Amino acid sequence: MHRYNSLEKDLKEAVISGTVKEFYDMTKANKGDEEIRLVDALMYPDKHPIIITSDDCSSCETVDGKSACEVSCLFGAIKRDEGNNVIISGNCTGCGDCIDACPEEALTGSKDSIAVMRMLKDRSVPVYAMIAPAFTGQFTEEVNAAKLRCAFKRMGFYGMVEVALFADILTLKEALEFDREVVNDDDFLLTSCCCPLWVAVIRKQYENMVPHVPPSVSPMVACGRSIKKIHPDAKTVFIGPCMAKKAEAREKDIIDAVDYVLTFEEADEIFKLLKINPKECEEDDRDHSSKAGRIYARATGVSEAVQTTLDRLRPDKKIRLKSRTAEGMVECKQLLKDISEGNIDANFMEGMGCRGGCVGGPKSMIDKEIAREAVNQYGDKAEIKTPADNPFVLQLLNTLGYETVESLLERDNNFTRSW
Repeated sequence: MHRYNSLEKDLKEAVISGTVKEFYDMTKANKGDEEIRLVDALMYPDKHPIIITSDDCSSCETVDGKSACEVSCLFGAIKRDEGNNVIISGNCTGCGDCIDACPEEALTGSKDSIAVMRMLKDRSVPVYAMIAPAFTGQFTEEVNAAKLRCAFKRMGFYGMVEVALFADILTLKEALEFDREVVNDDDFLLTSCCCPLWVAVIRKQYENMVPHVPPSVSPMVACGRSIKKIHPDAKTVFIGPCMAKKAEAREKDIIDAVDYVLTFEEADEIFKLLKINPKECEEDDRDHSSKAGRIYARATGVSEAVQTTLDRLRPDKKIRLKSRTAEGMVECKQLLKDISEGNIDANFMEGMGCRGGCVGGPKSMIDKEIAREAVNQYGDKAEIKTPADNPFVLQLLNTLGYETVESLLERDNNFTRSW
């Protein structure tokens, strides 16, 4: 990993000084194949796996021919080849469990920092930062959305959009779908669709459950698609605590939405490199999201958001979600096993691949309990409580060509995907 980090540091300096081509040519001329591979992975991350083998691990101990990192992978994305680990891109979800399990510290997460810095320096197209709902408290508690928006503009972004606004739209869509289906089917069962690990384990290991996943994209994808529909020449960069979002952004049916994904750690490293202190930035305040969209970042947030929206949309029906939440992949798999065996009495399943939800993501920079409290406080500060009351949601939908809120239920639109 030391070699990978050292090359990343040198490449960042080359981006700032405008000598990337010279650095790349020098690497190809003077370095070995491994250094060339790592530099290429840093410059062109979308051509490489989400998990990078950064050092030799042929001396790693194995049990029954399997290394600890291979055993840790729930998706069969790691195989041994001549003593070294090989990442199978099509199977890798970017969960990062193998990185934690690797005793040799020979695995690391792919970084999009260099690619994003080069794109921002080029300035040929507008680039939008899309900040995850889990951002609050990550860059110190004094850094609110208004300061962060200014900081990203100083970095070179054209603007910053809170993905919580699109969580509002997806909440509205799921509430409408739940209202429509639960009346007609006593056995109706719906699951959340925002966590890529939850969706991945359903698609790869519980295919019979796919009909119960709403045909909705995640808030990240909805945000990226919407920006590009309004600004066709724009590029989009998602910033959050999750490496799995890097894998999600590459999925074939939604690859149109997000160009690159930065973790909070990657964004913070760029801030420091460019000597941008978000805490010292002036406030560029635009409050567009409701409480419902903001609390998506923590476990049970999606369920609460859908329930409060149903209460607001259909007060006379008194529709109640019987929800169950799973936190972490062990709980997610157990919940899916219970569903498949008919051992559950609930009609809404919220699966979160990390303990605590997104606030417990592997690239969160603060403790998940502190992050959860920060998210709750930010949600409570929202002047708008539900998507049904959010004028910015209605305005945005009109801009995107939706004449009514109910048109969100149409199968072929900006917020759906093909399963």
